[in-house]
Amino acid sequence: MFMENEHKYSFEKLFVWQNARKLAFDIYRITDKFPRHEMYGLSDQLRRAAVSITANIAEGSSRISKKDQAHFTNMAYSSLMELLSHLYITYDMQYINEIKLSELKSKIYKISNQLNSLHKSQLPKKA
Repeated sequence: MFMENEHKYSFEKLFVWQNARKLAFDIYRITDKFPRHEMYGLSDQLRRAAVSITANIAEGSSRISKKDQAHFTNMAYSSLMELLSHLYITYDMQYINEIKLSELKSKIYKISNQLNSLHKSQLPKKA
């Protein structure tokens, strides 16, 4: 059972990771309703991209060098953009409606801004 006051790793404290985790949950719930023939197609791609965002943020937080951290933050951003692209196909296939797409895009926009801020903090400061 999850205990709220137990030890947290650094990535768990990041709002961007928390928001990406919620987005991954949303993606899993949405893809649960996809047609069965999409199980190993679009559904799988959406889930992999969503999980990759959180995984890259977590992995990057474990790296010692800022350069390595920034690399994994960039990978998380790439996965976020992959997810967005897949969501457009999902919309085109009429698996989600325009309202749901807009809601998800809003969450993606927020996460992308948070990732950009995190990335900037990991880059060397210019003198």
